[in-house]
Amino acid sequence: MNTSLIVIYAAIALDAVGIGLVFPILPRLLEEVTHAGPVAPLIGLMTALYAAMQFVFAPVLGALSDRVGRRPVLLVSLAGAAINYAVMAFAPHLWMLLVGRAIAGLTSANLSVATAYLTDISPPQTRARRFGLFNAMFGIGFIVGPVLGGVLGDHGVRLPFAAAAALNLANLLLALFVLPESRPPSREPIDLAALNPLRPLRWALSMKHLLPVTAVFFILSASGEVYGTCWALWGQDAFGWNGLWIGMSLGAFGVCQALAQAFLPGPAVRALGERGAIVTGIASACVALVVMAFARHGWAVFAAMPLFALAGIGVPALQALATGLVDDERQGQFQGLLASTVSLASIVGPPVYASLYLAVRADWPGAIWLFVVVAQLLVVPLVLGLRFRDGNRGPQAQRRKRPSVPTIDRSA
Repeated sequence: MNTSLIVIYAAIALDAVGIGLVFPILPRLLEEVTHAGPVAPLIGLMTALYAAMQFVFAPVLGALSDRVGRRPVLLVSLAGAAINYAVMAFAPHLWMLLVGRAIAGLTSANLSVATAYLTDISPPQTRARRFGLFNAMFGIGFIVGPVLGGVLGDHGVRLPFAAAAALNLANLLLALFVLPESRPPSREPIDLAALNPLRPLRWALSMKHLLPVTAVFFILSASGEVYGTCWALWGQDAFGWNGLWIGMSLGAFGVCQALAQAFLPGPAVRALGERGAIVTGIASACVALVVMAFARHGWAVFAAMPLFALAGIGVPALQALATGLVDDERQGQFQGLLASTVSLASIVGPPVYASLYLAVRADWPGAIWLFVVVAQLLVVPLVLGLRFRDGNRGPQAQRRKRPSVPTIDRSA
């Protein structure tokens, strides 16, 4: 593996580590800084702020990298990530933490630039394998992040951020000295219309048959935000978990999701069909969430992890099913629409679920998972009611014989 690939994969893994690292320790950090009451609304605010900055700046950084080159944008992003974690490690005031998370969201938008860089340096015959490693590195980082945050957080609530700052600084120095430019800067002006993150949604509103599947992706993605927003608070309130146990449980959740999405969707679609796999995944998630809602001991959460693993077949099957809704010529535009939908859900979901958790926390913290069950069940009639355009019925049937290779869902 050449040096450029090592730097790019390291950047992706560190992005994912940074996302997951915050989950186990954010409640304690906010309590230390604010000295106030319930911090659930603040967690929702910080998570939504991160997602909003990512949503707005992903197209900006992508277009900027086309204009000035990939390397300068990546270097600035890595520097911004190191600054963010340094701010989080030492910030004495809430507003400084909010600024830090805003910077983190902005710099995490470099995923689009890293994807473009990987495309630039990869010949067509190696792209599938390299993008597979790309997803794997993100998955590994997202598993390592919560565990690292939990372990270090038990020794000092600021320590995980200091460690993340040091790792990002090391990656910045590596990129500065060894990462070459992958494409020459362009003299073409930037298309300002392409910087509008809401542009794909305008297209969806003009294509009425896409609204149901857009709603499905929005609801499922918003529901997936509950884990990052409420898991740590719920673990503390329901079981008295410390940072280590919160990190271990989130890590186990990530492992189950990653393994399921890597190995189960193909056989599940062959056996059940795409709709059947989606409904089975939703049903498995609902059963696991009900177990968590009524759990009185922490071991029950780990016992429910196999059900969460089975739930992981739903989103890849949904992604395969959704491709039959548009012509091949519009697949890129359609995937952009779904990406925008997931990003918007990441903005809306955290404040909503944080408010719901605050409402039930005193009497029954586990009730938050029943709200997620309701949201998941709302999706079922939408999935069963999806209708394909006449020109897409043939390809859809072919996909049921030979299922598409699934992609990893990062929103769960």
